[in-house]
Amino acid sequence: MGCEKGQTSLCYGSSPLTSERIMKKIKTLVKYALRNGFKAKPAKGYKYLKDLPVGSLFKTGSGLKGILIDADTNAKVIITENPSSDSDYDLGKKIIASLTEVKEIK
Repeated sequence: MGCEKGQTSLCYGSSPLTSERIMKKIKTLVKYALRNGFKAKPAKGYKYLKDLPVGSLFKTGSGLKGILIDADTNAKVIITENPSSDSDYDLGKKIIASLTEVKEIK
């Protein structure tokens, strides 16, 4: 009993997946995810803002540069350079997410 052309159910390997089997696989994946929790990692070459020491210089993927003042749930930073804006309004003390991916400038 293999998957044939024109078949309405999804195929996995050599046997068709019925809606009951699909739902069972989804439930299994959801139970696994809820049991183990969500674990995020920053992209390669980046760190989370909360992982930097206080006083560190950083640069985001969009080119925003700043200095970390404090990092708890949210991060207090001083934005020193914003290449996407010509006005000085975007510069200065700001609060951004502590899970922002940044590169540390040394």
